[in-house]
Amino acid sequence: MRFSAATALFFGCVALSACTSSSGPESLSAGLTTSKETTNSIVPAVIPTASVGEAIAQAQQQQPEPEVLAWAGQMPEPQAFTDVNRTAGMPLPADRPVAMLTPNVPQIEAEPAIIKPRRGGRLQVYSQRFRDAHPINFGKASPRRHAVHGVDVSRWQGDIDWVKLRTQGANFAFIKATDGGDHLDPMFMKNWRKAKDAGIKRGAYHFFYWCRTAGEQADWFIRNVPREAGALPPVIDVEYNGESSCKRRLSRATVLEKMRVFMDKLEAHYGQRPIIYTAPDFYEDNLSGEFPNHPFWLRSVAAHPSKRYPNRKWVFWQYSGSGLSHGVEGRIDLNVFRGSEEDWHAWVDAKAS
Repeated sequence: MRFSAATALFFGCVALSACTSSSGPESLSAGLTTSKETTNSIVPAVIPTASVGEAIAQAQQQQPEPEVLAWAGQMPEPQAFTDVNRTAGMPLPADRPVAMLTPNVPQIEAEPAIIKPRRGGRLQVYSQRFRDAHPINFGKASPRRHAVHGVDVSRWQGDIDWVKLRTQGANFAFIKATDGGDHLDPMFMKNWRKAKDAGIKRGAYHFFYWCRTAGEQADWFIRNVPREAGALPPVIDVEYNGESSCKRRLSRATVLEKMRVFMDKLEAHYGQRPIIYTAPDFYEDNLSGEFPNHPFWLRSVAAHPSKRYPNRKWVFWQYSGSGLSHGVEGRIDLNVFRGSEEDWHAWVDAKAS
């Protein structure tokens, strides 16, 4: 049968499109399921209003791109943490567009309200006044029975009023710092500085990528997170992430080896044993019975940790991913410390010594 040129072109396009479906090894594992208990570092609850630079960066991100999991050059040399280079890492996508579109007018930032320790050097512990968009009835095991509450945050919480957040019950905060070996949370240094000014005990956490070497990731964290007296121990966040282009499920032995390399480097640098944050499914597959001498921070938003992590001692419990509070727009993760107010002060003092 003879076809016109247009018809032949049409059938050629159809045939070509039929050959573009993915059938590589990663696509075979794309259907892997992940726990519904995900941290807000993976699934942002509310995205804050974007600045001019962020809006441009977001527009550039409309075209889907694979997540960059390999470093394309030499790691940058460590930089001093000054007002000029507080990010101390990769240049943020929004830096150059803002410089091109707005006049170079210096921004005057109000002096932060610095909360000083009470007599004896210990900070006041505020009772929690948080609300929850999706409250869970934990019964007698309610997290509200705990004396010391706190939060964890990342860029998705936007510009936080840390002084107000503290008076609502945020006595401690874990702040997102880095991902993998080349991603830096653009709000990290601002959150790190202002949380301290507000009198909040804070620590930094790293979201671990399984397609990068543990040594690279440890080096990246160390180059971006200051070593400061009085800071909480650094945190390694290990969980399954269905949103990542890294679909590999490693063996339990490989997972544990990578974690040891990362945590040993951080402990040697910061002088504190890292905290392990995880979720139920990842814990069951890889961490049950492991690392008995490390502090654990456990996510369990539908039941007490004793139900999800049998026989596991823990220090922090993330009990909600839908918290609401003055000082933050949108939702925020809520956490408690295991112990009394006196236990909290003793634990913090031990980490600072």
